[in-house]
Amino acid sequence: MTEHATLLNNETVAADGEVAIRVRGVINRFGPKTVHDGLDLDIMKGEVLGVIGGSGTGKSVLLRSIVGLHTPTAGEIEVLGHKLTSLSADERVKVERRWGVMFQDGALFSTMTVRENVMAPMREHTKIPLALMRELADLKIRLAGLELEAAPKRPADLSGGMRKRAALARALSLDPELLFLDEPTAGLDPISAARFDELVRSLTQALGLTVFLVTHDLDTLAATCDRIAVLSDGKVLAVGPLDEVRQNPHPWIQEYFSGPRGRAAKR
Repeated sequence: MTEHATLLNNETVAADGEVAIRVRGVINRFGPKTVHDGLDLDIMKGEVLGVIGGSGTGKSVLLRSIVGLHTPTAGEIEVLGHKLTSLSADERVKVERRWGVMFQDGALFSTMTVRENVMAPMREHTKIPLALMRELADLKIRLAGLELEAAPKRPADLSGGMRKRAALARALSLDPELLFLDEPTAGLDPISAARFDELVRSLTQALGLTVFLVTHDLDTLAATCDRIAVLSDGKVLAVGPLDEVRQNPHPWIQEYFSGPRGRAAKR
């Protein structure tokens, strides 16, 4: 992948290529606490961007701001060429259909089967026949690496890794262009996490997805991400390929990558 961006005065500005998500001047405040203070970031079409940062730096808040689950205090967010705040309700729904979200805990409906969970976005946003809906749901389930034996099961009957894959299948339900993943390997054992990383990378390449991935997992960064964005002090501290970001002299970055886990991931 060609170099996509440069960092100028903590502003991530697209140098070439097509921007899928443009974040400019975003401020997020919760009472007296300022989480983001004029944050700028570009996510390029076709890339996997890993977002890291210390506790409280607003990684998940940024994700939720982009997908419209949280309204920033100030700033502008443009997704696939659309400024979300300027869209009508109907226009916004059309844009929202172009992305899929996998939340950290999966957020599956506990009373629904895996198949019904995957069908839920189809029921809400399409008018396709029920039989075809079931077939498409089963396709997404297989695409996410699950056997069809899991389709009639409820989330409580699945292992942690299977629930992650079921949540991914639901995120892929409407054939999105953008995929948002919030700590997708959290809570998984190393083998399951590595398999999930491989799945995300293969799906990204096969389906031409753009992926915004919040993680703390160093192995995930190395296995799946084209670029890394580091959040700190309310802004993007650094952004670029993993090896480039690893060389940044900022103390947090050095501690993150140079600690025991970081050294193990590098090996």
